[in-house]
Amino acid sequence: MGVDMSNNPPTSRTKDFFVAPALSLSLAGIFRDAGATAAASMEVEEGDEGSGGGGHREDTADISSENSGPLRSRSDDEFDGEGDQDDEGDGDKNKKKKRKKYHRHTAEQIREMEALFKESPHPDEKQRQHLSKQLGLAPRQVKFWFQNRRTQIKAIQERHENSLLKGEMEKLRDENKAMREQINKSCCPNCGTATTSRDAAVTTEEQQLRIENARLKAEVEKLRAALGKHPPGTASSPSCPTGKDQDTRSSLDFFTGIFGLEKSRIMEIVNQAMEELTKMATAGDPLWIRSVETGREILNYDEYMKEFPGVKSATNNGRPKRSIEASRETGVVFVDLPRLVQSFVDVNQWKEMFPCLISKAATVDVISDGEGPNRDGAVQLMFAELQMLTPMVPTREVYFVRYCKQLSAEQWAIVDVSVDKVEDNIDASLVKCRKRPSGCIIEDKSNGHCKVIWVEHLECQKTTVHTMYRTIINSGLAFGARHWVATLQLQCERLVFFMATNVPMKDSTGVATLAGRKSILKLAQRMTQSFCHAIGASSFHTWTKVSSKTGEDIRVASRKNLNDPGEPLGVILCAVSSVWLPASPHVLFDFLRDEARRNEWDIMSNGGPAHSIANLAKGQDRGNAVAIQTMKSKENSMWILQDSCTNAYESMVVYAPVDITGMQSVMTGCDASNIAILPSGFSILPDGLESRPLVITSRQEEKSTEGGSLLTIAFQILTNNSPTAKLTMESVESVNTLISCTLRNIKTSLQCEDG
Repeated sequence: MGVDMSNNPPTSRTKDFFVAPALSLSLAGIFRDAGATAAASMEVEEGDEGSGGGGHREDTADISSENSGPLRSRSDDEFDGEGDQDDEGDGDKNKKKKRKKYHRHTAEQIREMEALFKESPHPDEKQRQHLSKQLGLAPRQVKFWFQNRRTQIKAIQERHENSLLKGEMEKLRDENKAMREQINKSCCPNCGTATTSRDAAVTTEEQQLRIENARLKAEVEKLRAALGKHPPGTASSPSCPTGKDQDTRSSLDFFTGIFGLEKSRIMEIVNQAMEELTKMATAGDPLWIRSVETGREILNYDEYMKEFPGVKSATNNGRPKRSIEASRETGVVFVDLPRLVQSFVDVNQWKEMFPCLISKAATVDVISDGEGPNRDGAVQLMFAELQMLTPMVPTREVYFVRYCKQLSAEQWAIVDVSVDKVEDNIDASLVKCRKRPSGCIIEDKSNGHCKVIWVEHLECQKTTVHTMYRTIINSGLAFGARHWVATLQLQCERLVFFMATNVPMKDSTGVATLAGRKSILKLAQRMTQSFCHAIGASSFHTWTKVSSKTGEDIRVASRKNLNDPGEPLGVILCAVSSVWLPASPHVLFDFLRDEARRNEWDIMSNGGPAHSIANLAKGQDRGNAVAIQTMKSKENSMWILQDSCTNAYESMVVYAPVDITGMQSVMTGCDASNIAILPSGFSILPDGLESRPLVITSRQEEKSTEGGSLLTIAFQILTNNSPTAKLTMESVESVNTLISCTLRNIKTSLQCEDG
């Protein structure tokens, strides 16, 4: 629960759960990662990055690996005393330099730097300063680590480019040898002229080959120049390029393609993928067969292989055995076509559109910028880390090329496809998921509506899945088309209600102005996005399983907030548990969001009722709403901001205590970006076990096919105001008890103690 333990003293009933004692225990002692290894290569001075000397441009894509070797890293100490020696001239040549000291980065420091590296391989000075304070390193150590990491990645790419050049040179040698043999056979050994008319024709052909040979040599030299880090026509610079320069110059400025794959070949791949997506989106039976039991469409894989014979089997190429997940869903979304297309072209908008599905996303390389304001024809290499809202299910990391194309005045297509050549250059341990042609066809239906046909076609390496989540993952529901479409509909509807100026008063109580309504909705959205970011299995977090007296599987992770005004400063502890309950998702959702029943599960309510100060609709379903609730006790009163949302796939109830004065200013329309908020809450999923009716009947109440629910409960607490403080075992035990008690209360209220 987002409680500032250092500033807000709890009531007497809850004191045992939230007071952080003076005794502290080292964070490393509680959360010891036995598998973590230091991953920093030997540091180099600025400008010495790579093999080409100082000041080269970094024109290749930087891709991070989580599994770097345990190499040594130099600390700042090795530079102490060296700079003064130059000032003495040659007077004391025999003076020995101080012995260099070495510093090995800790596993936690490596994890934090790796996480930022995936987001920004070229952090600016502000980011480096922030990271250095967070990790207790000197700014130049952080700077050198990022230089070395880029150098390490670049070395992998250069080895690949060198192998391509070597193959090209061998090919040229063979062609030269063949040409020499042919010329010797067809020419007079004395005068060198052709002996017959046929030989003359051969000689003409040889001349054409010579021209082609010269062209190939020029191409090889161009590649060699690019690998030498000094592109033709550019002068070397004494310093490394800035992040801004890196953004504006694609690797295609100096290379023929990404990872040795020519641009023409990439365009050929994405055009074929677009063709396949269009067929997959529009075809009916026998390619897609609708399930009588669930109503979902099922891909007829035999028919798929007949329709697309060029597709490789999932077990080909010596890869580990993979499973195929294919799904299709059609839906109508409340958003205009240009805005929807833009949300796929811009990686940041894409990530914000699907906060529950995407934990990380980045554009690795831009292959084509596209044309016009909507960037028709844009092609980009992208990275995404896909998640479920629980640390119990591993994330899926996928690299793919995205192609956005306008098919007609009313229709666009967005296709994603993984490319073998790209994957071959990425650490194999990261490539556990590939995208066969996937994406959506978007059709403008006027009046601000769009029809979306979504196809999700994944090829994933088979892994062990927790029993509780096995059905929902193996059925393709967790990462399937229905999940994407349902999330898209929810987010677009939220946007419509945010922009609306004519919301009925019954759906917007307690807030007098339109500006106040917008400020509250904006704060609630930030709160929910923060919640989604905090509870998944992303490499942003290091989860540790702790024992529970009542048998729950509880995972905890801690982080330090140094200067983000959006959440409390200090040490933050997050605890998460996922359980199965024999209650339908909609029953569980209605129970948890109901203010009248909050005191049945919320320990902080002290058994007293909660009352709504404001209630704002943000969707057509009454469950999609933002509320401000107050809970009064003998000692004090507390305000809670609650955001509840539900769609065809999942539901969430996210809440956080808020400062009353700050919240009152937000209600009048003031900016909410600096309001510190620490969300806790619930994620609710169907368990995937859609049961059949026990009897055949015409009575509607007997036809329920809903199974149970997968409930994830998460609490976040501020354990100490000081970011340098250590996490205490007492804090871990407190939040552990908090989760156990809350789960017990929920089970008791819903009468499913045996679940």
